[in-house]
Amino acid sequence: MENKTEVNEFILRGLTDLWELQNTLFPLFLLLYFTILLGNGAIVAVAIMEPQLHTPMYFFLGNLSCLDIFFSTVTVPKMLAGFLLELQTISFSGCMTQLHFFHFLGSSEVILLGVMAYDRYVAICNPLRYTIIMRKQVCVILAAATWTTGFFHALMHTVMTARLPFCGPNHVEHFFCEIKPLLKLACGSTHLNLMLLNTVTSCIAMGPFVITLLSYIYIITFLLFRVHSQKGRQKAFSTCGSHLMVVALLYVPVLFNYMLPSVGTVSQREMMVTIIYSAITPVLNPLIYTLRNQEVKKALQKILSRKSFIER
Repeated sequence: MENKTEVNEFILRGLTDLWELQNTLFPLFLLLYFTILLGNGAIVAVAIMEPQLHTPMYFFLGNLSCLDIFFSTVTVPKMLAGFLLELQTISFSGCMTQLHFFHFLGSSEVILLGVMAYDRYVAICNPLRYTIIMRKQVCVILAAATWTTGFFHALMHTVMTARLPFCGPNHVEHFFCEIKPLLKLACGSTHLNLMLLNTVTSCIAMGPFVITLLSYIYIITFLLFRVHSQKGRQKAFSTCGSHLMVVALLYVPVLFNYMLPSVGTVSQREMMVTIIYSAITPVLNPLIYTLRNQEVKKALQKILSRKSFIER
């Protein structure tokens, strides 16, 4: 079916049209973006450089940090440009590309959190079989499956959105090419798009959420009834606590934005929710995992001391 769109570019509304507020928000989000790159880049570097962190947990944590870097890069630079320009335009192909990578990286991160929960379940509830179950080949397959599933999930939405006729208007009520405000601009029927958004995306979000929930039910039950060492419990709860905080920071806003049954009107509140998981959560993730994790802190200190020693 041929796409009869007449729109060659879209105009992004931006986060705010108040010039004074834009001047304040630009340095704030620029600082946030550099913090995302620095914090998550440090996690990736530590996970690669330190042999003691060559374990499944830190392999998946490195993948999570990579996803956070790419995920924020899809939206934040475009938002920063919007603060400097009176009229922010994006080509049709550029809009579809941004939509694809946003859903690709976002859904991959959601799935990865479910994989990380399963990893913690095996590590705590089956410690003797952990190295066999979560061997290197299995970890690589799980990571590849995560990225691949996210890619094809996003590709489905991108193709279905690109095939819709867009004949005007072309003002996107968001600071990037998000699928809900784009569907509002389509001239044709969006029933199938909405059905896929509400069912497939909900399954992508809820599947890993259920896995995470079940994993932690088993973990908590195991720790309360099978582990009698207070030190062992504290160490396990500390590791799991970091992961649960990251899960909550991502899932709460994602479920709020994508579990709604219709397109509706994109409000300022929904844009604020999007900012939480596209800009705020990627900043907090490395802080949560470093401040609550002694192994990561020791590895960072070792790398920094090694670097200062070489410079001398």
